[in-house]
Parts: sequence; structure tokens; C-alpha cells
Amino acid sequence: MSSGAWSGGEREDREGRRVPGAVARLPRQVREELTRRLRRKRGAFRADDVQVVEPPLLRRAVGASALGNCMEWFDFGVYSYLAATIGKVFFPGASPAAQVISSFATFAAAFVVRPLGGLVFGPLGDRIGRQKVLATTMIMMAAGTFAIGVIPGYATIGLAAPVLLLLARMVQGFSTGGEYGGATTFVAEYSPDRRRGFLSSWLDFGTFTGYALGSALVTLLNLALTDEQMLSWGWRVPFLIAGPLGVIGLYMRLKLEESPAFQQQLDEHEKTLAQESAGGEFKDIVRNHWRPLLVCMGLVLLYNVTNYMVTGYLPTYQTETLHRSSGSADVLVLVGMVWIVVLITFLGRLSDRVGRRPLYAVAAAAMIVLAVPAFLLIKAHGTWPPILGVLLLATLLACFAAPSAATLPALFPTAVRYAAMGIGFNFAVAAFGGTTPLVTAALVDLTGDDLMPAYYLMLAGAIGLLTVRFLPESAQVPLKGSQPMVGSREERRELISASQELYALAQERGRARHG
Repeated sequence: MSSGAWSGGEREDREGRRVPGAVARLPRQVREELTRRLRRKRGAFRADDVQVVEPPLLRRAVGASALGNCMEWFDFGVYSYLAATIGKVFFPGASPAAQVISSFATFAAAFVVRPLGGLVFGPLGDRIGRQKVLATTMIMMAAGTFAIGVIPGYATIGLAAPVLLLLARMVQGFSTGGEYGGATTFVAEYSPDRRRGFLSSWLDFGTFTGYALGSALVTLLNLALTDEQMLSWGWRVPFLIAGPLGVIGLYMRLKLEESPAFQQQLDEHEKTLAQESAGGEFKDIVRNHWRPLLVCMGLVLLYNVTNYMVTGYLPTYQTETLHRSSGSADVLVLVGMVWIVVLITFLGRLSDRVGRRPLYAVAAAAMIVLAVPAFLLIKAHGTWPPILGVLLLATLLACFAAPSAATLPALFPTAVRYAAMGIGFNFAVAAFGGTTPLVTAALVDLTGDDLMPAYYLMLAGAIGLLTVRFLPESAQVPLKGSQPMVGSREERRELISASQELYALAQERGRARHG
């Protein structure tokens, strides 16, 4: 926040009433939320009512959380690009189409246990802290990914090979059930209110950077090794890299301090948080927070169907359905991932300025209109039409990804935020996101229509557009159950000054109504 952002002059609000300049410049949703808080408090903010986040702590929190997402999606990028190879190694007796479907079924199996991981890690994160749980999920994720790299193939140990692959994927899925919800909660609770969209977008910057790194590594291996070498040992290399990455990530997360919002909640309700069971918290969330839970699931569906279509299915769609070389398919999707990495933090900053709802709404409507043209371009011959088609989908995906890490945690209060995110995010991803490559591959095989992926995206866009109608605007608004967050002491002074003007204005209007 720049100096003087909260102060200066008088102007008219949208209703034509004269208000102090500091108040008039506040976004409507911020003014309404602060007014509610000031009424409950019956006075303006004081210094201890506003939390200042020191920049070094903020940088560590964002960096360590983004690294976990980077590692998670490094694995997904590797697995997606190696789906056909993994099918040959672990399901050699099946037809090529059945190998791909079996490989994606194993990929989807991890998402079956994601809700279970969310149900375990979410309530645990609300009771013992975000930092401890995020360190645990990092260990499990690294172990599961590394294990895939050392499992012998079907030719060596027979049926035990796909069984062990399935178990390793389930370990990954269980840990991931606590990873994204925890990371978004952690960063959202550390971020100053006016920059939450920008700072939280670095989580998904880590997501797509990890995917791009994983896919780039597989692309290089495919170019450097023969098909026989890739089948023999080359496919294992990317998974084995997860071990060192996990050690680095664990070290960074162990150095973190607990989020200010959780610490405040713990100080105020320590006994309640310590005694409430996970089952009790689950029932409370479903009973008392079902509306934001449904909104969360709708937005996650929109984001993750698009995400897994582009990152999980598109490489295989090009090789198995369009019969392109794996090298050209890999490079094409990699271009899309790099484009998302370039865009995403700018879109996060944009969501702070224009709001989360407009960004979601425009992108969801564009998905309905552009999904079929994008896939027609991807199917076209030549170099530039497929690149343009992938860039279209990548741009839409970036518009869904950029505001998500700031929007979803803001739907829930601090006391249940981690658990509610674990439930809403992971159930939606398991049901609709992780199954997207499997369902789409099966639909294309069943119908013979290679535009089925586009129709699937159009349906997701329609559901997302409907969901946005019920989404409360949270840009620049303090998180539910948390103090207002600012990035400096100067910003705190300015917010306190604005709260004094806002409280005085509310008092004046109250007297006028009752006069």
C-alpha cells in the first residue's frame, strides 16, 4: 500500500453521500466488512487490532509453500508426459488404448484418497498448526514420488508392479490431500489484505513451474534417449529427483513460523481447538458452512477440470488421438505451461485491483465460447494453429489459477479454514479434476469424437459461471475470523485513520436515522 492510500479530502460515494476521501476510496466490499467489524467493536481500530506482517517472514512463508506445490506438480508433469511409457512398463499385455487408460486410472486412484488426506490433515492443521502439517505432507509426497522411481516393472515382478505403483500413488494422493489446502491457507493468512491475490498467486506459480520443469525434463530425456532406453531406465530419472527436492522443501518448511491468524485463533480458543474431534469439526463444517463449501467445490471444479485437461490429458491426446510425435506434443504443452508461469502473478495482482469475481466470470464465459475453437486449432496442421490453441487454453487456465489461492481460503473462518479447504478442495478434485484425463480418454475412445475434451470444458465453464453468481467478493477484505493484515507500520497507521473516519461516519448516519 502506498503512503496516503487511506487519506485525503472528501468525495461522494455511489449513493451520492458526502464521505471522507479515505473512506470513499475503499472498495465497497472492504468498506462494508470494516463497518461490520467496527460496529461489533463499538469503536475505531487501535494498533493491536491490525496485524503487521514483516516482509522477511512473508517471503519465507510464500517461498516454502510454493516449493511444496512446485514439487507436487513436478511429479504430475512427469507422470502426465510419461503416461504412455508407464502404461507399457506396468501394463504390457494390454492394447495401446487400454495401456493409456490403465495408466490414467492409476493416476486417478491417487485422487480417490485425496479426500481422506484432507479429512485427516485438515482438522489436524486447525488444531496443532499449519506449519507442522505442511512439513509432514512434504515428507510423504517426496517418499511416494521417489518410490515410483525404484519400483521394478511388470516384466520383473509381475502383478506386484502395478500394485506397488498404485500404493505409491495413493501415498502421494493422501499427502496431497493436506498440501494444497494447507499451503493456500498458510499463505492467505500471512498475506496483507490488499496484496493477497498477488502473493497467493505465487503458489500456483510454483504449481506450473513444477509442471514445466517436470515436463521439460521428460522432453529432454525423450530427445536424448532411444525408446528402448526410456522404457528400460530413462523414465525413472525424473521420479528419483524427488528425494533431494523433498529434503530441501522440508528444511524450508521447518524454518517457518506459524501463521498470525492461526496464532491469534489459538490464543483465543486454545482449549476448544485442542479438544474438538476431527469428526466434530467435519459435522460443523457441513452443517454450518455448506454454502461456502459448495462455492468452493464449484470453483475447484472449474479450475481443476481445465488444469488436468491441459496438464494431464493434452500430451496423451496429441500422441494417442492425433498421432503426433511425443516430442512435438511435449514441446507444445510446455509452451502453454511457460505462458501460464509468465501470466499468473500479473493476473493475481489484477484480481486485487478489479476483484476475484470479474476475473472468474469473464474467464468462465470465455471457456464456454472458446473451448471448441481452441481444440480445432490444436487439431489443425502446421506449427502456429496448435500453438495458438494451447495458448488460448493456457490463458484461461491462468485466469482460474491466479485468484484461487486467495479466494478459496477467504470463504471460511480461521477456526475451520484448513479443514474446510481440505474437504471442499479435495472432494471436488477427486470427483472432477483428477478423473478428467481418465473420463476424457474413455469418452474419446467410446464415441470416436475427438472434440469431447472441448465439450467437457464447456460444461465446466457453465458450472463455474453459475458458481460465480454466489461467490462473495473478497479482494482486499480481511479474512473471516482474522485481524486486518497490512505490510508495514505506516499502512497500519493509515488503516487506523480510515477506520476512525468510517466509524465516525457510521455514527453520524446512525444518529440521522434515529433523529
